[in-house]
Amino acid sequence: MSADALSRLDRTVLPRLSPELRPVIDPAELRTRVVHFGLGAFHRAHQAVFTEHAAARSGEPWGITAVAPRSAGTVRALRDQDCLYSLTERRPDGHRTRVVGAVVGALAMGPDAKAVDALLADPEVTVVTVTVTEKGYHRSPSTGGLDTTAGSVAGDLTAAPDGHLTTVVGRLAAGLAARMRAGAPPVSVVSCDNMADNGAALGGVVHDFVRASAWPDRAEILDRMAEAVSFPGTVVDRIVPATSEADRAAAGAALGVFDALPVTGEPYRQWVLADSFAAPRPPWEFDGALFVPDVTPYQLTKLRLLNGSHSALAYLGRAAGLTTIAEAMATGWGERLVRALCAEIAPTLPAGGPGPAAYADDLVVRFRNPAMHHLLRQIGSDGSLKITERWLPALRELRARGTSTPVLELALAAWAHSTGTADAPADPVAEALTTCWRATAGPAETVRALLRVLGAADLADDDALTTAVADRLPALRAGRVEI
Repeated sequence: MSADALSRLDRTVLPRLSPELRPVIDPAELRTRVVHFGLGAFHRAHQAVFTEHAAARSGEPWGITAVAPRSAGTVRALRDQDCLYSLTERRPDGHRTRVVGAVVGALAMGPDAKAVDALLADPEVTVVTVTVTEKGYHRSPSTGGLDTTAGSVAGDLTAAPDGHLTTVVGRLAAGLAARMRAGAPPVSVVSCDNMADNGAALGGVVHDFVRASAWPDRAEILDRMAEAVSFPGTVVDRIVPATSEADRAAAGAALGVFDALPVTGEPYRQWVLADSFAAPRPPWEFDGALFVPDVTPYQLTKLRLLNGSHSALAYLGRAAGLTTIAEAMATGWGERLVRALCAEIAPTLPAGGPGPAAYADDLVVRFRNPAMHHLLRQIGSDGSLKITERWLPALRELRARGTSTPVLELALAAWAHSTGTADAPADPVAEALTTCWRATAGPAETVRALLRVLGAADLADDDALTTAVADRLPALRAGRVEI
């Protein structure tokens, strides 16, 4: 049946769905107690699911209002469906689809700025979560703090706090400032982005924004924030591919109604959080979330092994003419790459996290899932931000020890190769990366220039490294992956 012939998903159709397809809680019983920035597929397949189960199992009304930084179209589509959408778990033994009901409101950050600020100041809202990817933090490569010279950040700093702010950092800082001025209760702001020390990173850029603002009471706001706002670190894990038209058709067939915003994900999901919340929170542990004193061992294991392997598979797979992670794992080199990269990086991981060998075993199983169609191009986007977190710290540490790094060199070569191709993945510094290839210098000089664009001058000056990376390029140009 075509989408045009189906009723649209909304609350009125829920009674017609079979019980296993319905939300695990009645959305009408929820109210906004969590504000989330970033209305993407990952949030809807991860934190929203944990929150829905926490509400259902606790009987507490933990609903989410999601704020889209840019996509007003997604907001409209979600509102048209009473903020309902479906999640399909892609399992090797057959897909499982159901409707998720945790989201109870949707706002566009610009047009709905006053409503967003009102929620951030609302005493009932005690948790704010964020998934805006690394580039949404606007961090300076040299300092790690807020890049106040970036055009969007500089514009927000000169704008009225209740006006049209274009960055999530600015909107969040302005909303928290209003909350502090109103004397509202404490709140926890939770980064769910794939970055080392993500909680500290988010707290740092928000504080930097307030500090750089022209607000006359900025010192008082910072003092109050130190007491009333916490930024717990987290580790989030679930593979969530970009939604395709085939996914929409499959969701419609499973539900018998049209869902404009379905998401898909692997069966596996994990959430590890620092137990440092300043205010009441959903009991996510009821759905398996883990609260620990320090997330660093889990964070670095996930960032360097899972995300690091993902990036390596993305760039090497594209060099070999492949499209998805599952295709890369079906080659003769895919599993060897994952295991070799994990073994090479393992000595850089702190104690207290998952065992690297067992973690690699799990990755192989997850990445091989034939039901997943995770696009290499999607994973390879924004590489200048991702690999500086996923590969370079481990590379520096290993080379400082005098340890050989052949797998990281191969991965770095594949990334370098990708930046010089006609269909290079999207990247915020794409122009600067492309410029590195226009010089007449040899391959090693090109690698040095690319590393300097990443802010990795120390690695660019490592002649043995740049030569080793450059030596890998001819095979990659020929589509060969040699491990």
